[in-house]
Formats: sequence, structure tokens, C-alpha cells
Amino acid sequence: MKKLICLLCATMFFACALFAASFKTNATVYVSVKSTSLKSSTGFFAKKIGTVTYGDALIVLESNSKKSRVRLSSNASVTGWIPNGSLTSKKIAKSGSTSVNASSNELALAGKGFSEEAENAFKSSNASLNYEEVDRVEKITVSDSELSSFITEGHLKGGE
Repeated sequence: MKKLICLLCATMFFACALFAASFKTNATVYVSVKSTSLKSSTGFFAKKIGTVTYGDALIVLESNSKKSRVRLSSNASVTGWIPNGSLTSKKIAKSGSTSVNASSNELALAGKGFSEEAENAFKSSNASLNYEEVDRVEKITVSDSELSSFITEGHLKGGE
């Protein structure tokens, strides 16, 4: 029994190590979410430097299992930290002058392997879930000044 438990623990450890994605230095990566912030450090409450959007190309400066420090391909003076879950090494083509009949949200979902058909199939098999509440929560935004006030008033640590 002890051998089985030890084997199971070892397997879980190696599986976690496999899924802890990090990117190679100087690799080009692409933003795989609708939009996300570049931060001044790895802290959750770190100062926001800028915003990157779906398909933006970035160069990895350093990376760990959770976050990568990157610079914009289009502007080498802009660098910051971003969660690895918001990045992909697969090239994402941004639409240029061509007309696209999809929202940026739909493009981000498609980049992650979702489609309208997949979403509708999930909704039909999970009809009791309240999707309107999810949509309402997704629309909530907090400004940098509101977040800063919250951090100060709550005496929170972990950012800058």
C-alpha cells in the first residue's frame, strides 16, 4: 500500500512539473487571451505598465513556471510581467485590413479551441447554469486608481 501511495505521489509530482509551462529566453510568444495587463513585477497587485491584446507578439526576456517577463515586439522599450496562461508559442495572426465577422472575444475563444458550436453544445447539456450572471461578472472592470485605493485601505501586501 505504501509503495502505491509513493508511486502515485511521484507520478503527480512529475505531471505537475510537465504542466508548469515556461518559455525559452528570446522566444517569440503571442497573447492568447482577449486582453491582459503587463505588470511591473510578479506580484498580484503590481503596477500596471500597459495592456496587450489577443495576437500581440512578445519576446520572452525571462520565464518561470507561472509568469514571464516580456517585451513588445513592436516597441522594445515596453517590458513587463504576464501570466504564462495568457501566452502561447503558436503564432496568432491578427486581422489586418481583411474583414472578420467575429468579435475579439470569439477570436480569443477560438484560439483556445472553443467555438460557438462547442459553447452551444455545453450550454445545452448544462441548461441549469446561469450564463447571464457569468456575462454580468465579465463586464465588471476596476480602474487602477480604485485598485490602488483598495490595496491601501485594506493594508494588502504582495504588490508594489
